[in-house]
Amino acid sequence: MSNSQIAFLKGHGTENDFVIVPDPDNAIDLPASAVARLCDRRAGIGGDGLLHVVRSAAHPEARAMAAEAEWFMDYRNADGSIAEMCGNGVRVFAGYLQRAGLVERGDLAVATRGGVKKVHIAKDGAITVSMGRALLPEDGVTVSLDGRSWNARNVNMGNPHAVAFVDDLAHAGDLLSVPPFSPAAVYPDGVNIEFVVDRGPRHVAMRVHERGSGETRSCGTGACAVAVAAARRDGADPARTGTPVTYTVDLPGGTLLITETPDGEIEMTGPAVIVAEGVIDPAWLETVAG
Repeated sequence: MSNSQIAFLKGHGTENDFVIVPDPDNAIDLPASAVARLCDRRAGIGGDGLLHVVRSAAHPEARAMAAEAEWFMDYRNADGSIAEMCGNGVRVFAGYLQRAGLVERGDLAVATRGGVKKVHIAKDGAITVSMGRALLPEDGVTVSLDGRSWNARNVNMGNPHAVAFVDDLAHAGDLLSVPPFSPAAVYPDGVNIEFVVDRGPRHVAMRVHERGSGETRSCGTGACAVAVAAARRDGADPARTGTPVTYTVDLPGGTLLITETPDGEIEMTGPAVIVAEGVIDPAWLETVAG
C-alpha cells in the first residue's frame, strides 16, 4: 500500500458508476477488501466497481498486450472480485484517459482481461467501444423467481450472461441477491443475469443483476448480450444477411445503441461522465485493506 496520498476520480456511464484509481506504474496494492470498502456507498466513495488505470507494460496480466494497447483496465467488481470486462467501464476508462491528456480524441485501444478493445472518442463526447464477438454456447439455463421460470439465452461477451425475456421487468424482483438458475454447472464462476422486455421494433429495455455487484443502473456487456439474444430471437443474424443490426437498449440509467456487424463485431455507443476527483487517505485505506 502506498504511503502517499492516492488520487481517485468518480465517473459513470449511463449511471453504472465507478471509482477510478490512476496508477500508471502499478504501484498501488489494491486487495479485494480495500476495493470493497472503496466501493461501499456508506463507508467509502461508492461505486458499482473500480477502474484501476495501469500501463499494460507494468501489469503482469497485460504485458503481452502492451504492443497493441498502452493502457490496461484492471477492473474489479464492487465486492473486490476480479472481472474480465465491463463495457460501461471501458467507456469511462477511455473518458478518463482523454480528460487526463493521456490520449487524444479519435481511435485508441484499451487492454482488458477480455482482450484488447478498440475505442473511438467522438467530438461530441460519445464513446463507441468495439466489444468483440459474442459467443453463443448451446447450453442454456432456466432462471426462476417468485414462482415464475424463464429459459435464458447463454451469451458470452468475454464475461458470462444469461438473457431472459419476460413480460414485465417487475418480475425480476428486487435483484438484491442472485436470481436462482439451473443447472449451476453452466456458470461455474457465476453469471450476469438480464431480464428483458420489448419496447418496439429493435428496441428493448432491461434490468440486470451483475455478478459481484447486485443490480446496477447499467451494464454495457449486458446490453450487448441482450441485443444479440434479441436479434437471434427475432431471426436477425448479420453474418448470414450481410446487413448490420442495431438495437436500442434502455437501462435504468440511460440508453445505449448496440450494433452487430456482418463480421460479428459488436459496437456499443454511449456516454461517459467524470463527476468528481480527490484523494484517498492512505492511512484509512491501510486500515480497511486487512
